[in-house]
Amino acid sequence: MFKKFAGGGNPLLRNSLQNESASTLSVAQEGTMTTQGAINKTLILFGILLITAIYNYQVQSPVLMIGGAIVGLILVLVNVFKKEYSPYIAPAYAAMEGLFVGGISGIYAGFGGGIVIQAISLTLLVLFIMLFIHKTGIIPVTQQFRMGVVMATGAIALLYLISFGLSFFGINIPFIHEGGTIGILFSLGVIGIASLNLLLDFDLIVKGEEAQAPKYMEWFSAMGLMITLIWLYIEILRLLAKLRE
Repeated sequence: MFKKFAGGGNPLLRNSLQNESASTLSVAQEGTMTTQGAINKTLILFGILLITAIYNYQVQSPVLMIGGAIVGLILVLVNVFKKEYSPYIAPAYAAMEGLFVGGISGIYAGFGGGIVIQAISLTLLVLFIMLFIHKTGIIPVTQQFRMGVVMATGAIALLYLISFGLSFFGINIPFIHEGGTIGILFSLGVIGIASLNLLLDFDLIVKGEEAQAPKYMEWFSAMGLMITLIWLYIEILRLLAKLRE
């Protein structure tokens, strides 16, 4: 059943799939998860995100940007515990994250040189490269690999959280937000970890189909993949900005 493939991917997927099993009632009524279904749901979510992102890119409302980020985080936390509501939560999350992504993209656009288009292009390039790697099995997704990526992701999240907390006291951790060789190498490392998370997301989606997960997990998995891609996009934006300093 669904329990047998838990244990990897971005935190949304990893922590929630561990205790999820295919509900007999849900499967009987709606069917089971498929990889194609998860892909279709991902495309729908990014369509929603694109609409709200374009809107806030144009109006550049800090309230919408910050509000979108906060509401999006709340929706992620709710979805972790209420996965069966994913068909409703995931589209709402995409809309809120679009407001955040559009706002922050507008800010970085001030660096000039088509930085937003470059970041989008590089994000898509990384996505297709990781899809190729996943399909060919060049990097096998073993339990040890999962643990390593998850630990690295957790360390980055903790570092960013500490940096955010210290910023209220006027303290900045060196290199995270700075240019220069070390700052650029740090960003490259973070982008690398975000990219590896894509492999775990792809693996979980495929194994979800194999384990006959409930149909609503297509939305849940699509939302998890979106979280990773947004993270990757933001980190690429940060790297390009550092390269322009």
